[in-house]
Amino acid sequence: MCFLLAWSAFFIACEKKPQPLTGVQVRAITRELVRAVKEASGGRAETGMFPERQPVPPQSRGSDTVASPPADLIFVTLPRMDNGREDGAALKAILDEMDRVAELHHLTRAQRKGAPGILRFDFFFAGQRTQTVELVTQIVGNGSGQARANGLPKLAIIIDDLGYDREAAETLFQIPYPLTVSVLPHLTLSSIIAEEAFRRGYQVLLHMPVESNGGEKAESVELRAGMPSEDAVRMLQGMLGTVPQAIGVNNHQGSLGTADATLMNAIMPALQERGLFFVDSRTTSASVAFASARRAGVPVASRDVFLDDVQDAAAIRHQLDLAVRDAKLHGQAIAIGHPHPATLKVLQDYLPKIESEGVEIMFVSKLVR
Repeated sequence: MCFLLAWSAFFIACEKKPQPLTGVQVRAITRELVRAVKEASGGRAETGMFPERQPVPPQSRGSDTVASPPADLIFVTLPRMDNGREDGAALKAILDEMDRVAELHHLTRAQRKGAPGILRFDFFFAGQRTQTVELVTQIVGNGSGQARANGLPKLAIIIDDLGYDREAAETLFQIPYPLTVSVLPHLTLSSIIAEEAFRRGYQVLLHMPVESNGGEKAESVELRAGMPSEDAVRMLQGMLGTVPQAIGVNNHQGSLGTADATLMNAIMPALQERGLFFVDSRTTSASVAFASARRAGVPVASRDVFLDDVQDAAAIRHQLDLAVRDAKLHGQAIAIGHPHPATLKVLQDYLPKIESEGVEIMFVSKLVR
């Protein structure tokens, strides 16, 4: 009897929960999953991956405390068929292959809440989240060269201040129009949101923090009037490093900095060397940014209308009407808004009406010159 009790105790001790996977093991499985996606889609699906940057609290296991590594984020842009529709066969093949890899490594898949055009799920190993996967279908943008030549008035809408709030970004990504997304640098979610916007098919800008004289809260990293030119260029390059998908730049705040010719003349050649364009948010009538960009050979445009200085649906609709009026009057217009709930709701409801009036919704890159 004593022998049986001792053996039973030994057997139970051996049945302890498995230890969490290490960061190296998680990343190895992630590479397998990405490789499976590419093979399943015949190389047509675009993929991106990097570790989640949000801290993961330690997990208690009896008397031991083991810190799990951050989960990996995997973004997959699903291919479309020749007729523009989502390739359902490719999606099924991708899911089947990912499940095959997961089964090999004893992972379970748990569905998450998605959005139009986005399928989200997590993989877990013994309760440890190891990967979060987002499969997205690119929006079909209307901003083509053909639209430029058809004589219709053109409207570009930039949504600023992305990078703080994942939920606001996910709400924005439910709007199936070619909006331009401007992401603040050096925030916890900057790279994640920029990557997701890019995979979803939105155009991404760097929302470049510039010093203000209007009493707004300064960003921790911002271009300041009077700073040495080499420091300004170095800071700009650091900002772009956190939003690598940016194909252009617009200024965040900047009523003091954009009026400083020395500062603007320093950064514009750096944009020109990278092939980036600039949109002057025009936070001050004293801005010299547009002229500096022109002199440096940087494609440039200026904001015409702010949509949501007043965060009220009726006021936002009024501002959007002004933007449509300017587009019809001048042939094109640029409006800037923010990911406020009221703004996003108005855009979701109102953009179909604007298109029905013969106004082309376009990415802002189509309107810079």
